[in-house]
Order: sequence, then C-alpha cells, then structure tokens
Amino acid sequence: MIAVILLVFIIGYLTIVLEHPLKLDKTVPALAMGALCWALLAIGFNQGWISVVDGHGSLFDLNGITDANVFEDQEHGFSNVLLHHLGKTAEILIFLIGAMAIVEIIDLHRGFGIIKSWIDTKSKRKLLWITGILAFILSAIIDNLTATIVLVTLLNKLIPFRKERLWFIGLAVIAANAGGAWSPIGDVTTTMLWIGDKVSVSGLFVNLFIPSVICFLVPYAIAHFKSVFKGEVTILDGTDKKKAQLLSSRTMLFLGLGMIVFVPIFKTLTHLPPYLGMMLSLSVVWLVSEYIHPEEDFEEERRHLYSAHTALSRIEFSSILFFLGILMAVAAIETMAVNGEGALKYAAMQLDLAIPNQDIVVMLLGVGSAIIDNVPLVAASMGMYDVSMDSRLWHFIAYSAGTGGSMLIIGSAAGVAAMGMEKIDFIWYFKKIAWLAAIGFVMGAAAFVLMN
Repeated sequence: MIAVILLVFIIGYLTIVLEHPLKLDKTVPALAMGALCWALLAIGFNQGWISVVDGHGSLFDLNGITDANVFEDQEHGFSNVLLHHLGKTAEILIFLIGAMAIVEIIDLHRGFGIIKSWIDTKSKRKLLWITGILAFILSAIIDNLTATIVLVTLLNKLIPFRKERLWFIGLAVIAANAGGAWSPIGDVTTTMLWIGDKVSVSGLFVNLFIPSVICFLVPYAIAHFKSVFKGEVTILDGTDKKKAQLLSSRTMLFLGLGMIVFVPIFKTLTHLPPYLGMMLSLSVVWLVSEYIHPEEDFEEERRHLYSAHTALSRIEFSSILFFLGILMAVAAIETMAVNGEGALKYAAMQLDLAIPNQDIVVMLLGVGSAIIDNVPLVAASMGMYDVSMDSRLWHFIAYSAGTGGSMLIIGSAAGVAAMGMEKIDFIWYFKKIAWLAAIGFVMGAAAFVLMN
C-alpha cells in the first residue's frame, strides 16, 4: 500500500509538472492527489497494513488490535493527525487569502499607479535598476508573485517593444524571488516556514538579507553591461499618469502595504498565529475602502467598482486550492510510517547517510525547486528535519527554495505569472536569463555559507 500511495503522488506530481503540454490546470491533479493519498492511507490504516505517526512521534497502528478501547484510541489518533495537518494547511491558506484580498483592494483603487508615477527615466540601464529594486522591495512586502504581476503591468506601459521588455521582465523575476526569500510574507515557502515556527522574522532578516541582496545584485550587475540595456526607451502614457490615479489611490496603497507589514509586528506582540494578524489587517483595509471616496462627485451607484466584494471575486482561488491539494498530499506522505518513522523523516535520514554535507543537499533542493514547484519541496523538508527554530538549516532551505526557482521560468510562481502574462518562451528564458539566475543563486548561497 505504501508503494501505491507513492505511485499516486509521483503520477500526480508529473501531471502538475506537465501542466502546459497537457493543457490541464495543475489544481485538478493537486486536489485529486491530496484526496487519493489520504483515502489510500485511511484504507491501509483501517486494514492494519500501514501505521501512521503524528507530529510528536507517536505511532498509531490497528494491526493485531483486539481490545475495543485501544482500537478506538488508535482510530481517534488517526483522525487527530488528519485534523492537525488540515489545521496547519488552513493557517497558510487563510493567510494567503487575506494578503491577496488586500492587494486586490489596492489594485481596485489604482494604488499601484502611484508606483508607476515614480518611474521617470528614459535610460534603459536606470530603468533596469529601478524596476529591479522595486521588484526586490515589493516582493518582501506583498509577495513575489504579486510584485511580479505589478512589475509586468508597469513595464507593459513603459516599454513598447516586446523583445526589449522581456529582458526587463526576466530579470524582474530574479529580483522578486530574491526579495521574497528574506521576508516571512515574501514567498509562500517562507510563509510556510514562519507559520510552522521554523523561522522568525528577525532570523530571516539577519541571515538571509545579505545573501538575497547578492542573489539580486550579481545578475543585475552583469546585465547592466549587456548591449540590450544600452540607450533609451520611449516612455508611454506619460501624460496620463495623473488621470490614471484616483483620490483614494495614495491612501489605499500606503494603508494596504502598511497593514501587510503590520502582520509580523502583530505576531511578535501577541504570539498568535500570523493568519489572525492578516485577518485584522484585512478588516482595517476593508473598513476604510467602504467609506473612502475614490472619485470627485462620487456616486453610490459606482461604489461596487471599488468594494472589497469585487476584490474578493478577483482572487485566484484556483491557486489556493492548488496549495490545499499539494500540502495535504505531502502531509499524507509525512504521516505514513516507515520503520517506525514518518516517511519523510526516514527519507532525510537516508539522504544524510548518502550525502553527509547538508549544504549540498539544501542546494540540490534549490535546483530541484526550479524543476518542481518549491511549495511541496519545502513542505517535505519540514517533515524531514526535526531541528530547532531559526536553525541554520531552515534559513538555508528558505533561501534555496525561494531563489532557486528563478533558474527556470516554470520554477516559481513569479516566473509562471510572467510567462502567462507575456507569453515568455521557456527556451528563450533558459538561454537568456537562466545562467544569470544560476550565478546569483550560487553567489548568494556562498555568502550564506561564509556568513554562517
């Protein structure tokens, strides 16, 4: 039965990786994989073929149990394990829904147009650095996926020629992923590690800020001297900057970003889970959006255009369901016992025996995240290793998983978003951008190792 569960996981994973050739939304195999893994695990457990282990290392097994009370306790243990993993997954998903809703409210009020108004240069090299720094900073505040979407939208208005624009966007993906690695809200994987009490806000900043900056700066420094960034570009829509803004644009931009930044402060002050802080932040932004006047001579009939209900309808819930499926599938593998240990923890023990240098293992995880989605890799690593909070291992995993995905256009949510919005060719990115991302990844990893 263990082999069958692993086979379902592998087939589901391959289907996710081959999403584009199969023309199948990756949410479908993710949900099916999560449900089937738990269904097979439950059947195997009830038949006495499989034992399961919880987060405290307690083993539950129905094989050979005849006492009715013991049998009931073991079944209850299995149910608690499922509820535990569902609860941990729900924390991440609720957090993401709150963050996405705030970003959509800002966008409805054209808050990101304020950022566009700050860009006032025709030099390609200056524009390269401005957009790169924006991507790096924004991704730490509103996550790398949203930052990339904002930058692609801005670059579409600033650079008329697609061939030139693709270079800026490709490098923006590197900057966004680097910026998201040192922030607890900058990437889904760092959020997972933060919510799972593997890393702290201060720990991420102290250990990963410099490696992340190097990961961002090195590719940009090399690109600075490339011929494609010589000369000037024609700034489009320059005369419409003020017209594009609303009376509420500036207020909603700074309020929304400020309330997202408030979430780590909330967790530090209250020691409550981050999703509660995000819910509080969303309620404040929602409240202000209900009473603020976006336009002069604002009419109530137009309020629905700027309402939080409209923002919620724009959230990409297919992504939320994808994370639900993939995280629950990984949880099923983690729960399955092999030789008295959780399957993932047992795999980590075997990996340590095969490759004694843990740094190499983590860097391979970073390379793997370029090929496979980094969310399940980090979810798996959280089940594989049992080390203390803010351990060097967790920080290196956060860096590798967050920045390694830049090496392929399909290796990160930011890359996939850019690929979809600009129809970036996989081979083009591999030839033009991948080597820059790889150099940045290796240099940042070297800096992390030297620092620690």
